Amino acid sequence: MRGPVVRRPALAMALALVLGLVLGLAGPAQAQAQTQTAGDWTRGKVARDLQQALGNGSHTGQRWGRQVGNQALVQVVVVSNSDDPELADLRAAVLRLGGAVQARHPLVKGLTVRLPATQLAALATRSDVVGISPNRAVNRTASALEAVSGSTTSNVRTYSSFLGLVSYAGLDGSGVGIAVLDSGVMRAHKSFEDALGLSRVKRNVNLRNANLADWVSAGDSTVSPAPGSAALAAYESAIAVDFASSTHDAYGHGTHVASVAAGRAFYQTPDTTGLAPGANLYDVKVLDSEGKGNLSDVLEGIQWVIFHAREYNIRVLNLSLASSSGESWQTDPLCIAVRRATAAGITVVVAGGNFGLTTEGKEVYGAIASPGNEPSVITVGSANTKGTAARGDDVVNFFSSRGPTRGALTVGGVRKPDNLLKPDLVAPGNKIVGAGATRDSLLNASWNTLATQYPTLASDSGGSQLFERTLMQLSGTSIAAPAVSGTVALMLQANPGLTPPLIKAILQYTAQALPNANLLQQGAGLLNVDGAVALAKVLRTDIASAITAGTLAPGAPLLASGKSLPPPTSVLGGQTQKWSRVVFAGGNQVLSGDVLVSRHQAIWDPRLTWASGVVKRTQPVYWSGPGIAANTYVKGYVETSAPNQTLVSPLVVNAKTLLGASSMAGKTGVFTPTATLAGWLGAGSGVTLASGLILSEGLILSEGLILSEGLILSEGLILSEGLILSEGLILSEGLILSETGLTSVRFRTDGAIKGEP
Repeated sequence: MRGPVVRRPALAMALALVLGLVLGLAGPAQAQAQTQTAGDWTRGKVARDLQQALGNGSHTGQRWGRQVGNQALVQVVVVSNSDDPELADLRAAVLRLGGAVQARHPLVKGLTVRLPATQLAALATRSDVVGISPNRAVNRTASALEAVSGSTTSNVRTYSSFLGLVSYAGLDGSGVGIAVLDSGVMRAHKSFEDALGLSRVKRNVNLRNANLADWVSAGDSTVSPAPGSAALAAYESAIAVDFASSTHDAYGHGTHVASVAAGRAFYQTPDTTGLAPGANLYDVKVLDSEGKGNLSDVLEGIQWVIFHAREYNIRVLNLSLASSSGESWQTDPLCIAVRRATAAGITVVVAGGNFGLTTEGKEVYGAIASPGNEPSVITVGSANTKGTAARGDDVVNFFSSRGPTRGALTVGGVRKPDNLLKPDLVAPGNKIVGAGATRDSLLNASWNTLATQYPTLASDSGGSQLFERTLMQLSGTSIAAPAVSGTVALMLQANPGLTPPLIKAILQYTAQALPNANLLQQGAGLLNVDGAVALAKVLRTDIASAITAGTLAPGAPLLASGKSLPPPTSVLGGQTQKWSRVVFAGGNQVLSGDVLVSRHQAIWDPRLTWASGVVKRTQPVYWSGPGIAANTYVKGYVETSAPNQTLVSPLVVNAKTLLGASSMAGKTGVFTPTATLAGWLGAGSGVTLASGLILSEGLILSEGLILSEGLILSEGLILSEGLILSEGLILSEGLILSETGLTSVRFRTDGAIKGEP
């Protein structure tokens, strides 16, 4: 597969735009005269819109037409069939005709040239010219991802256009940092520029350079570097690749993920703008050119994010990768790591996995990957929007992993699965067009591994594939997760005082319940950016600091002064959609009611984790000493059993009583359609807790949803130890769903590459 087209430098593009705004254009009479003298100059090579515009004078409003003195100039793209990759003869001919060569496009064997309009006929007669097209203006057509997610409403941001320049007003995630742990992020891609053309990729670090998996050296060479120390400086220097690499993302996955979360791409068609086009990005590379990594690198990457979170204002951590683990969330290393990131105030968003189907096309339950099985993170499944902005046809992807979680503790020789409710919600993750990574090299812009292995991922994107503007199309829960990460950045821009567990509750509470999908398939429903931002705006902005200070008691008002809860509906895709008002808590509780979000709940403390009848408190410990900023750099953690307390305040609605025993055939319990439950809650059903849910001597009132016996669930994904697989990668053979007793069961994951109809 050939590399992408080389585009003109940004400065030249800017100068051309400025000139276009100040210079006049040829009038209709002059254009008509030029066309009449051309004779049979088209020879079938000149684009019809170019012919028509010059013929009827409508070119006067085009960016590709200019009047310089007495001469009308046009800017066109010329495609050649020459065997010369340098197109030397054609370039020389353009110069002889009084033109200028402005860019080469190796992908299409073409040139962008400026030429007197009267010389188009001469150029078209050349045997090495296949076609001539105007350098058409790129107009905003609105990002499909923005529209379908509900981020182009008055609650979020609105767009306008003047003289072909697009601008917007409202929330874009500015000031909020999103860390992307993945295969890398192409710093040079235009989608990551800000309004001034500067990169929003603030750091590129490669944790694979840390050489954690050293199989040769003996002894203990590890250090615990203090802020400001020489050891820390040496470590940071070893992993820094900000400007030291020509290929930041050889695999191509991380760049696409980053663009879904925070791409700014209304410069071209299709518009692939992400959810938070003003957010800062932190590229933490933990996967190689094949989308693979090891556990130690991922853990080190999470540690790097935690260490620098307050320094860089990293508030969101996106993990679009998955490890298979049969461990409980209490012992799984990845789960422990992301739980500690949450305790440090970082909202962690994780892909749920692409293991919803066997190769025989049978639905699989219980295949949530690690660390999506951790109760403190936001675990995201994938929805298929059917390519429309309207939500009436949206469904959960077949490949999207279903809950519950099946990691387990073995107590007294008996295996006890966690059975936590997951995913938390779903987001658009089917055939999403975003940034496509190439080498960061003008002269050798070869494609990434994914686009090379699956060329249709690039060819189906619909883009022009200019260098630094390359596009590709991906699917999977790994693509749905960054849509949620971008949404979190918008929520934090609107209200920086939100905590990670409260953010998750808001996302669930405002989600739209899709019809015919149950709690284990879609969680609380489909991402609703409009509703999440609207609810975030009416809450106090000091919630996080008050929790840290210990001044916010359970049941205290969370609404900001003079604010009230908005109506639980959003207008999405031209239709009014109801919020689900479904919130998962305690791993397997289902809660609801206005009080849940309008008054403080102890579980909104990010240091508190409650699931499977266990409540843990994870307290960060910070470095201190001369020259070290207080409460900035996390040194370690102290994890203890939580003290006796009220976890959920009175008047919260417990929806568990509405579900009944779990039956797949009867669509009850965890198999209850989320839309059905949302309808009941909207009608006022559910039990209002008179005393709340209280932790007393390690026991929690009314704990748990009981899964009926005989339900066959996947035991978990078992791969080689420590292997981390990027979402979207076709998994190797040998996956075992041990609880089914079928050792050769394999998953159908091709939908997570190509998408589903």
